[in-house]
Amino acid sequence: MPKYSYQAINLSSQKVNGQLDARDEEDLRRILRAQELIPTKYSILEDDSTRYRMKAKDVAEFSRQITSMLSSGITIVRAMEILKERDFHPSIIKIYEKIHRDVLMGYTLSEAMRLQPRAFPELLVNMYASGEASGQLENVTDKMAAHYEKEHKLNAKVKAAMTYPIVLLVTTIGAVMLLFTLILPNFFELFEGMDDMPMITVIMLDVSDFMINWWYMVLIAILVLMLAVQLLLQNPKIRYGFDRLKLKLPVVGKLLIVIYTARFGRTLSSLYSSGIPMIRALEITATIVNNEFIAAQFPDIINDVRNGQPLASSIAKVDGFDKKLATTIMIGEESGRLDAMLESTAEAFDYEAEMAMDKLVELIQPVMILVLAVGIGSVLLAVMLPMMEMYNNIDGIGGFS
Repeated sequence: MPKYSYQAINLSSQKVNGQLDARDEEDLRRILRAQELIPTKYSILEDDSTRYRMKAKDVAEFSRQITSMLSSGITIVRAMEILKERDFHPSIIKIYEKIHRDVLMGYTLSEAMRLQPRAFPELLVNMYASGEASGQLENVTDKMAAHYEKEHKLNAKVKAAMTYPIVLLVTTIGAVMLLFTLILPNFFELFEGMDDMPMITVIMLDVSDFMINWWYMVLIAILVLMLAVQLLLQNPKIRYGFDRLKLKLPVVGKLLIVIYTARFGRTLSSLYSSGIPMIRALEITATIVNNEFIAAQFPDIINDVRNGQPLASSIAKVDGFDKKLATTIMIGEESGRLDAMLESTAEAFDYEAEMAMDKLVELIQPVMILVLAVGIGSVLLAVMLPMMEMYNNIDGIGGFS
């Protein structure tokens, strides 16, 4: 249960400051009214656990262990007591301790999870609540464990795909700065007396002088650029445009579409097969696609479905999903087996997403190597051309004499 810091006024118009535990803001105001206090300002007190957002790997492990203990006949109270003793991450331990305390107070597991601000994904909490209502919590936790294990696996592939080019880029920048500030100046001293240096050598010489004298400005510019990109992407309009642009990129855009489709299909399958109404399932799914351009199209999808249009025809309008998704959903709707079709479709797109990530890695590696080769080749060319010209001049003098 979150802790709030508050400022209030009592019946004597005196200011009162304090802290107390409450389920939410409404519960906080109710407690203060019972104490004859009128709240004027309040805010949630954040500690490590309230700031910590459990990753897909953490959630998968949590669900897997809950499933294991429920299947062994262990109660939720006892399960949380065991979990808070077994985890090693301090923030996760605090989350488990609070959940254990709340279930002891009579809250359901999903309610206790919802009381931990930002700790658990909304999808997970809603699925657990559905499982508790239907008496199928063990099946739901098992399904969520599989869901987030796949999510973690896909995220790991994304990180692996991005790690290589980032490491290579940083290495390239470091190598280039080393070349221009320490190694190339020694060569360029030999060319100072030359009347007509090749253009590429002149350019490299100017770059070297700039980096020697202003190397710290180069580093500052790189850091400022990185910070500026992060700040710009926090702007909703810029983020929307950037996410849309990603889908239009050659090759990469098609791979991203497969990944987004897999994430949507897997999540919708989990929600719908657990008895959550389609409208609510679509609302939740819109928050996990991780693309603002696609998410912005969901209100139209939801309105169409709410007005009685088939889900397949609404999904077909989405710019950013694989067209095969709408076709398989249409077959599921016509056959009355939408839940089974969604599940098989999610499995198929999960496989395609993994293949897409492998292709993305295969695409990035040669591109980055080519960029590095061009950079180093240009430097070598800037050194070798004037040296060859010097040797030719020496040979010409020797032949003349």
